[in-house]
Amino acid sequence: MPSDAVLYQAAALCLTYPDDDLYARLPLLREAAPPLREFTDHAAVTPRPELAEHYVRVFHSEDRSGLHLSRWYEEGARQDRMSPARLTGLYRRHGLEFTGEELPDFLPSVLEFTARTGDTGLLTGHRAGLERLRSQLTDHGTPYASVLNAVCAALPTVYTEP
Repeated sequence: MPSDAVLYQAAALCLTYPDDDLYARLPLLREAAPPLREFTDHAAVTPRPELAEHYVRVFHSEDRSGLHLSRWYEEGARQDRMSPARLTGLYRRHGLEFTGEELPDFLPSVLEFTARTGDTGLLTGHRAGLERLRSQLTDHGTPYASVLNAVCAALPTVYTEP
């Protein structure tokens, strides 16, 4: 797995609800994905109930920084590229089955897809939304911002004609 793929997979794990599995994998995540060390070091010293409460406060509150990419569409932008049916079909074409526990545009799912396929198109196609999410997380002062910083830094730059 190329280093960016490792980073995307590790970021997917860091952005899911903190459970025993995350805590068991923190040492491996820390070593495998150095850009995520700020978050993994924070999680390692934060009691699980405290990190879980923080996760819910950040990602599930009324003024939340939701992890569903459709939340971050620009006003008036075409939204069909991230429709659940399109994403589910895309996952299937790459041999991945979506379990339905989350919507297919859930950022950790998109990160895992990117890690497994090497296709950064879904992420780069929503770079502006990812940057808005990253900015909001930074404004909240949450360690989850460092995860988005690493993801955004790893994405290929998109060249636009002058």
